[in-house]
Amino acid sequence: MRMRGNDPQQDGMFSYISPEQRVRKDHPLRPIRSLVDQVLKELSPRFDKMYAKVGRPSIPPEQLLRALLLQMLYSVRSERLLVEEIDYNILFRWFVGLNLDDPVWDATTFTKNRDRLLEAEVAKEFQARVVEQAREQGSASDEHFTVDGTLLEAWASLKSFQQKDGKNPPPDDPGNPTVDFHGEKRSNQTHASTTDPDARLYKKSPGSAAKLCHMGHVAMENRNGLVVAAEMTAATGTAEREAAVAMVEELAAGQHMTMGADKAYDTADFVAEMRRLGVTPHVSQNTNGRRSAIDRRTTRHPGYAISVRLRKRIEEVFGWIKTVGGLRKTRHRGTALVGWMFTLAAAAYNVVRIPKLLAAAA
Repeated sequence: MRMRGNDPQQDGMFSYISPEQRVRKDHPLRPIRSLVDQVLKELSPRFDKMYAKVGRPSIPPEQLLRALLLQMLYSVRSERLLVEEIDYNILFRWFVGLNLDDPVWDATTFTKNRDRLLEAEVAKEFQARVVEQAREQGSASDEHFTVDGTLLEAWASLKSFQQKDGKNPPPDDPGNPTVDFHGEKRSNQTHASTTDPDARLYKKSPGSAAKLCHMGHVAMENRNGLVVAAEMTAATGTAEREAAVAMVEELAAGQHMTMGADKAYDTADFVAEMRRLGVTPHVSQNTNGRRSAIDRRTTRHPGYAISVRLRKRIEEVFGWIKTVGGLRKTRHRGTALVGWMFTLAAAAYNVVRIPKLLAAAA
C-alpha cells in the first residue's frame, strides 16, 4: 500500500469553497471585522453623498477602508504590496469583502480612489464612530483624558532641505548629489524640503538629531487607553499645546473633565486655557530651574497622582502606530495625507483593543 500522496499539476475547473469557510471561527480578525462593518454601515449615508449616481462604478469605499486597515494591522510596507497580498491571500480577501474569483484592483487605481476619501475626511468620521461604539459598550471614559504629541519622520531626505530662494549650487550628480552642510546655517525660515514642503526640521530634546518630520497629537481616555482624538500639525515648539487646546475644545462640550499631560505642557498659558475651558489640568510639574504653573489646588487631590501615572500609557499608542501601524517613517507626503493616515492608524489601534476589552468584560 502506497502512503505517498499524489502531486497533481492540473488546476481544478471549479471552486465550491468561499473565503468565509476558510477563516476559522476563532480568528482574531473576526471580531475586528464585525466592529468595522458596524461602523461602515453607519457611514454608508456619507459614502452615498461622495459618489455620483451615474457613471462607472469605482472601488467601494468600504473595501478601501478595510484594505487600509489591513495594511496597518499587518504592517504592509506599501499599497502596491498590499494590493498584491489581497490578490493571493484568502484571509485578506475575506476581510476586504472579495470572493476568490473577484479581480483585485490596480495599485494606482487603489491610490486614486483613496484620495477621494481623503478629501471627505472619512478617517476622522471613522475614528469618531469607533470611539462611539466603545462608549456605548462602557469601554471609554468621558471624564478623564491624556494628551501628548510625537514626531513622525517625513518621507524626505535631509538633502532635499534646500534654500527657499533657490540659491543652491548645481548638483554634481542629479540622481544622488553630494551635499556638504558644514558651515551652513539652516532653519525652517530660510530652507524647505523640495520633496515634502510641509515637513519641518525639528527635534524634541537637546541631545537628539534634528530631522524632517511632522507632529502627530493624540487624546486618550484613561479608563482603557483608547484614542478619542487625533490631529496632525507642523512640527513647532508650540504645536503640542495648540493641538491639545483644539482637541479639548471638541471633547469638553461644557462638561467637567481632567486632562493629563507631561512637563512640556506645564506653562502658564496652557494651564490657564484649560481652566477657562472648565478642564482640570493634571499636568506633570516642571520644576527644573523654574516655577510650575500647577499648584496645590490641583496636586492635593488623589486624582492628580492617578492621572500622572496613567499618562504614560499614551506612549503605548504612539509605539503601536509607529511600529505595527508603520508610521515611524511616513510613506506619504504633505500634512493633510500624513494626518489622514495617522488618524486612521489611531482608529486601527482602537479596533484591535475594543474586541479584547469586550471579551474580558464578558
